[in-house]
Amino acid sequence: MNRLHFLQFIVVTSLCCVALSAGDRRSVLWRGSSITVEDAAYHVLVSPSGNFSCGFYKVATNAYTFAVWFTASADTSVAWTANLDSPVNGVGSRAELRKDGSLVLQDYDGRVVWNTNTSGTPAHHVQLLDTGNLVVADAAGNRLWQSFDWPTDTLLAEQPITRYRPLVSASARGLPFSGYYKFYFDSSKILNLMYDGPEISSNYWPDPFNNRHGSFDKRGVFTASDQLQFNASDMGDEGVMRRLTLNYDGNLRLYSLDAADGRWHVTWVAVERVCYVHGLCGSNGICSYRPGPTCSCPVGYVPNDTSDWSKGCRRNPDVRCGDDVDFVEMPHTDFWGFDVNYTDEVTFDACRRTCLADCDCKAFGYRPGTGRCYPKIALWNGRIPIKPDQTIYLKVPRSVKNHMINQSSFLHFDGHVCTTDEREASVRNSYLHGRSNSINFIYFYCFIAVVFVMEAIFVVVGHLFVFRADSVAEGRVRDEGYSLVFSYFRRFTYGELSDATCGFRDEIAKGATGSVYKGVLDDGRSIAVKRLGELTQADEVFRSELSVIGRINHINLVRIWGFCSEHPHRLLVSEYVENGSLDKALFGDDGEGSVVVLTWRSRYKIAVGVTKALAYLHHECLKWIVHCDVKPENILLDGDFEPKVTDFGLVKLLSRDAGSHLALSRVQGTRGYIAPECWTVGRPITGKADVYSLSVVLLELLKGKRVCDWVAADGGAGDLQRLAALLREKLKCDDELSAWLEELVDARLRGDFNHLQAAAMLELAVSCVDGEPNGRPSMSTVVHKLITLDDRASSLRYA
Repeated sequence: MNRLHFLQFIVVTSLCCVALSAGDRRSVLWRGSSITVEDAAYHVLVSPSGNFSCGFYKVATNAYTFAVWFTASADTSVAWTANLDSPVNGVGSRAELRKDGSLVLQDYDGRVVWNTNTSGTPAHHVQLLDTGNLVVADAAGNRLWQSFDWPTDTLLAEQPITRYRPLVSASARGLPFSGYYKFYFDSSKILNLMYDGPEISSNYWPDPFNNRHGSFDKRGVFTASDQLQFNASDMGDEGVMRRLTLNYDGNLRLYSLDAADGRWHVTWVAVERVCYVHGLCGSNGICSYRPGPTCSCPVGYVPNDTSDWSKGCRRNPDVRCGDDVDFVEMPHTDFWGFDVNYTDEVTFDACRRTCLADCDCKAFGYRPGTGRCYPKIALWNGRIPIKPDQTIYLKVPRSVKNHMINQSSFLHFDGHVCTTDEREASVRNSYLHGRSNSINFIYFYCFIAVVFVMEAIFVVVGHLFVFRADSVAEGRVRDEGYSLVFSYFRRFTYGELSDATCGFRDEIAKGATGSVYKGVLDDGRSIAVKRLGELTQADEVFRSELSVIGRINHINLVRIWGFCSEHPHRLLVSEYVENGSLDKALFGDDGEGSVVVLTWRSRYKIAVGVTKALAYLHHECLKWIVHCDVKPENILLDGDFEPKVTDFGLVKLLSRDAGSHLALSRVQGTRGYIAPECWTVGRPITGKADVYSLSVVLLELLKGKRVCDWVAADGGAGDLQRLAALLREKLKCDDELSAWLEELVDARLRGDFNHLQAAAMLELAVSCVDGEPNGRPSMSTVVHKLITLDDRASSLRYA
């Protein structure tokens, strides 16, 4: 008996060990159980065959989705996502099958981000099947909910697509948000690819016919009830894992997984010529092959955002009704749709007059021989080359056409159509010829007269009420009068700013919050005018917030001189900073490369100045302000390369009475500089978010290159957290530190830098990228350490 009991003990113990070792790779989640995000690396559901896994999937620093992915895929391709538009925090989040029968996804604070709406049902377990289908079932195995009914951007083998559940693309590669493209059945029972953008919606594949059901089988054959059928290039092999994915570029592709190397290979594509995908280059943009697909702007247009061509192009300068206009010939080009007053068998001159007479007409197409005329009120889905008999004639101001070197170069594939010099020459000419000398003198004399009248009024009032005051008091009253007359923060009219900027022609910068134009006020001050977009506040709220920003004054903050609020125009007027933004000086992002390499002294001075400005915003000014978009593009350099931070206060003003944090409604800032907590909707964002962004800027000042490029070069799939951990380990090696710093710091400095400052700056930077805000130092601590090292270096230099 003892031996029997011993054998039973061994068997039971072995089974328990096997169960425990496999517990983290189970295919079933029982009622009352959960999966936590902290154990995301190994606590997952796995299908019985091992082909699919389900659990928490990392989409950004400290941001996760609950997803199903291909286990054997080298790039961890995701097949389904529960919370595509609402990533959860990397700490405290969990997926749980509750006792009420509902599978829920909770964020770190217990808030339910997503659920299956199966509460009140006899749900018994959640299981991941070999098909990649995640199901909620009862004890008998009956399905109460399944992920196959709620596809995201991918269709799996034997998963149907229906009229009510379309595929929706991601917004961009790697970003956890829904995009503009859909694969779906429309109300006419036709399977479509559609661009559903913020301005237009249009179907672009295939030609519309018949009914509404489609799927592909294990052999790689797709069939639909509308008679649509296509085959994978490796059709017939049933052992291959396949997926049909609507990609972020709007194209539908069928992929096959190579079991040998874990890589996906395209075996079918819906739109062979990518330029035929609608909305690819946005409004007014043109897609061409050079040799791959390339977006560009026609003459007279500039990109809205060179980093995202789906935002298209805008006219610069604009064409207003009644202006002196002409047409630029664009052969072998077309813009799809939006034809108005289409006519057949007309002469070219008649077609041209039709577009000239219509203020809404932006261009017209004309086909010689057929006499077909296509006046266009919108320019979408432009592409080149197409049929040789198609030509577009683009309406432009005559001044723009006169500046063109030759009409054959109507496209500029590097972004801006006109060079900076040409635009500046046009602005200056219109400025000089638009104002005669007599008018200028009239304004000047009127201005002087008003000044003297106001001065006299204040002197009289001062004499009446404070006649006993001494000469010092009288001088003070006079100074106050001058300060009221010449107040540097005031409300401008739209007409004033339009005149000062010559019709907003000289664009010097383009950012997420709007375009910036250079101008000159009547008193000779050079200004920068930012045209703000996407503001919904009432006028009184906007003025109230701007009055706070206008009272902020720091040597390292761009001085705000005024604003304009005339519906629908919202503009900020600030000082003009002559040396442009830090990204151009540090990275040479102006397209020509940086002519002068920033010295170490300049870099450290920039680091100290930026930190002082942010510490002032966080701790010293009237209202606590979190910048939320600290990056080289928002750091300007004056003539002495002193830094001036811009775009502060535009996200939100934080009141001391309301506490030191704010819950923002969506991701704020620029990818690569955003703190981890900013990815989670509803999580409090404090000044520590700026500390994180500052750390990225400090690393870029050290290395002389963007951190995103640095991370890619040093590890490929790595991220900033891994890079910081590597740098921490390097900093501990005192004996090798000096030589290692020589390799790390920008090679263009040729070793001419302060090793003590560089090491301390690096140590500060890696301490500021902690995943949790509480693990980062405050901005005041950072500025204190930088200033201390600066003072120490100065004392050694002059000792």
